[in-house]
Amino acid sequence: MAYVDGFVLPVPKDRIDDYRALAEAAGRIWLEYGALEYVECVADDVKSGEVTSFPQAVQLKPDEVVVFAWIRYASREERDRINAAVMEDPRLANMDPATLPFDARRMFWGGFKPIVQY
Repeated sequence: MAYVDGFVLPVPKDRIDDYRALAEAAGRIWLEYGALEYVECVADDVKSGEVTSFPQAVQLKPDEVVVFAWIRYASREERDRINAAVMEDPRLANMDPATLPFDARRMFWGGFKPIVQY
């Protein structure tokens, strides 16, 4: 089975176009290094829950929207190799948190082993 990295982050609504441009560039780079799939999604039907939810998890502000994303790899070993190469790629070297089109401090991510996959 494949391996998946998942991401959730808040993006200011007025920076969605900037975020999309960054995501498109990053996605091409991940795919160049061997990722099988790169997907970024903007929340369309996501509500705050009573206990937890996507908006609560990222401390969503009224002028922001949640982005949910994933990258699929052939294996965890491939993920580790690809991510190491991507992090060394000079095209992503200018990732200054002060200029990113989202608040990286409220982003969360992790690696997942699928247990069901069709």
